[in-house]
Amino acid sequence: MNETPESSPAAEFSAAQAVAAGTDFADLKVGAAGLFWNEFRPADGACRLWHWREQQAHCLTPDGFSARSRVYEYGGGSFCLGEDVLVFVNESDQQIYLQGLDGSAPRALTVAADCRYGDVLWHAGSVLAVEEQHADSVVHRLVCFADEGRQVLAEGADFYSAPTLSEDGQRLAWIEWDRPAQPWTRTRLMCRQRDRHGEWTAALCLAGDIDPEQSLQQPRFDGQGRLYCLSDRNGFWQPWGEIEGDWKALPAVAADHAAAPWQLGASSWLAIAPDSYLASWFEDGFAQLGLHSGDQVQRFASEYTRFRSLALDDRHIYAIAASPISPAAVIAIERVSGQTSVLSGGGLPLPAERVSRPQPIRYPSGDAHAHGFFYPAANQPQGAAPLVLFIHGGPTSACYPVLDPRIQYWTQRGFAVADLNYRGSSGYGRAYRQALHLRWGEVDVEDACAAVSYLAGLGLIDPQQAFIRGGSAGGYTTLCALAFADVFRAGASLYGVSDPLALARATHKFEGDYLDWLIGDPERDAERYRQRTPLLHAEQIKVPMIFFQGELDAVVVPEQTRVMLAALKANGIEAEGHFYAGERHGLRKAENLAHALEEEWKFYCRVLDR
Repeated sequence: MNETPESSPAAEFSAAQAVAAGTDFADLKVGAAGLFWNEFRPADGACRLWHWREQQAHCLTPDGFSARSRVYEYGGGSFCLGEDVLVFVNESDQQIYLQGLDGSAPRALTVAADCRYGDVLWHAGSVLAVEEQHADSVVHRLVCFADEGRQVLAEGADFYSAPTLSEDGQRLAWIEWDRPAQPWTRTRLMCRQRDRHGEWTAALCLAGDIDPEQSLQQPRFDGQGRLYCLSDRNGFWQPWGEIEGDWKALPAVAADHAAAPWQLGASSWLAIAPDSYLASWFEDGFAQLGLHSGDQVQRFASEYTRFRSLALDDRHIYAIAASPISPAAVIAIERVSGQTSVLSGGGLPLPAERVSRPQPIRYPSGDAHAHGFFYPAANQPQGAAPLVLFIHGGPTSACYPVLDPRIQYWTQRGFAVADLNYRGSSGYGRAYRQALHLRWGEVDVEDACAAVSYLAGLGLIDPQQAFIRGGSAGGYTTLCALAFADVFRAGASLYGVSDPLALARATHKFEGDYLDWLIGDPERDAERYRQRTPLLHAEQIKVPMIFFQGELDAVVVPEQTRVMLAALKANGIEAEGHFYAGERHGLRKAENLAHALEEEWKFYCRVLDR
């Protein structure tokens, strides 16, 4: 007799438990007052600031506030540490607030209702930020708030990020770029400095003008005021800097030292001196952490496989880290001994022996190779397991070999999971990332289908029971794979793109030209769009589908999902849709996340007649 979902042995690890285990962290900051971070808990959907003191974490954010920026829609850099205050962007009104370190009530610094702020930075009583003004058009600037009021530091470019000041406040650096570029295709490193009267001189471009085909990110000053930055000029995001009067590459592993900068405030490396820096980098998708001194590298925390938001003081290295058996945690590493301590998070939602661990895969696809991670099914019955293929969003993003409770939810129920870094993903160098140029809906689909063939050839999965799922851009790949290939038994689209042209018309400024890069010019390449628009080929989808969509989504508007759902039903295809009030692009509320996960599983069980 087939087991029903309710009688499954894995029912003890519920969707609600998988979601509750999804606590995440961002923006570690360390200063004289200690260590601070931003923490998101699905239970209340808020981002709260925490202070580590007296060997305990203390929450400072009162009810009614949430530290989250929506600049460029994806936000980031939502708080910084001042001399005796916290500076943060409040989610509901996108204004900058100041709050005493004693947890006193926050007070508003800005009251510009038509503006959002992000990438906030404190220096000597002033607050610098990226400002996003929504008026007749959307305009971005770098601004500074001080006693004398608001000052514009940079304007005229389409986008800005990563403002940073030298310790003495005499040099200001930032990243900027113009449409149609994206921050991972072509940017500029800019710098201003103060003259003898304390006034800012004209901005100079230090990198990205003469050799524009490079992406620069995360500028850093060392203690002597020398400037450094990550550049992919040599094929990978690696450290470059001002050395002996010239702009040179620092000794580094030939690997990406950062992910694609979808959000503001990233910190995957820290400059210390011309021959010394702390960095995380990727090797075959697995992150490493090391302190570089000349040609020597001292590695730390080898048990972890992803590091974010690096911070440093005299005694410790701090990071947000995760491993194949540990979800996101705030860790402290003693610099001399290398001993690692977990300060918050990292709790194992399952006994270690039940956790399915990632196995890296590199497999042939078309005329190239693709990457990903395979997670075997737990308690696998006789024969090969059914497969759930995860397609990440972005699409210039990545998946990582760390404990994801959602993946464990599937493996505990007898499904194997393949988490793909298809061509176009970051973490494997510029050439791999650029491979998606004009080929979205083609090479990503090719890589998804090839993964099924590869894993089936190894006897690891049943190719007749392969499912595909993805959110946002991953939803587009999912829909394309179901419309243009005959590989998958069913699929799930989470706020996925079904009509790229409709997305281009409705999307926000940050991604306003992204579709041109991914597919082509909508007018000149109209036939290519037609060929790669799942909505226009809905009749070619012959397998069941389930959809999940936030009603407030400004990136993929709900109407796209409704039209696609209606088209499938009109063609007699089993199709199911779930729409969530109050949700934007990506579900955040715990009850909605759990509902979506469980409904997707039940849907696949019905398809398999379990």
